[in-house]
Amino acid sequence: MSSPITLTGDQIAQYEANGYLVVPDLLTSDEVSTFLTHEQDPATEKLRNGLSTHLTDSAWDYLARHPNVAGAASQLIDGAPRIVQTMYLAKAPAKDGKKKGGAGVAMHQDTHYLPTEPNTLMACWIAMSDTDAENGGLWVVPGSHKTNLRDTHLNRDSEEHASWVTDHDMKSADGREWTQKFYSFTIDGIDQEDLVPLTVPRGAGVFFTSMTIHGSYANSSQDRARLAFAVHYVRDGSWVQRRDVQETTLVESYSL
Repeated sequence: MSSPITLTGDQIAQYEANGYLVVPDLLTSDEVSTFLTHEQDPATEKLRNGLSTHLTDSAWDYLARHPNVAGAASQLIDGAPRIVQTMYLAKAPAKDGKKKGGAGVAMHQDTHYLPTEPNTLMACWIAMSDTDAENGGLWVVPGSHKTNLRDTHLNRDSEEHASWVTDHDMKSADGREWTQKFYSFTIDGIDQEDLVPLTVPRGAGVFFTSMTIHGSYANSSQDRARLAFAVHYVRDGSWVQRRDVQETTLVESYSL
């Protein structure tokens, strides 16, 4: 088996300049197939644990700790990564003459959803199928991580993006507790011409900072599902304020 990837200086510089980095071949074809077969098994439903399914499902844990994923994250955040949350993002194609299939996530910065002290939060979004603009792939705003956290409003375009509101219990590192309202954030005044669609092939991944503006649109393909797995990390020593994902998991090694 090949050794885990090591990011080059140019790749790290690109990540720092643009706020995101596309890395090919994070997973082998067999690894992707094994995960997708696992997800098609009805028995996996009993392993679900919300955003912490990596704690109860070994297939999710494998991806979150994968040396090409957690190892690259370690290089980008310059320290040991801790797993915050994991998500399988399956977006169905449009069918039966409909123009849109599964909805996307409106343009946001991940810090809107996962405030962290200090803000070392980052994500890896892994394409488990070939993804592009047509089937609901990822869009980014290069360089947007260099600005402040942007103002937002509730998304109301339910055809393109999911829309929801919920409350979360919060706790700061100094022990202060409160309840905070979260919703399907849409960044105010975003310029459409600044958005760049990414074409990410199966097995490749996109690493991006928590301040990088990104999101996706509904799947408008008639026959291609958009499948992705996402994992969020913080550097060891960081504090995630949301109580539901506050118990993060240290990744201590990156060997297969």
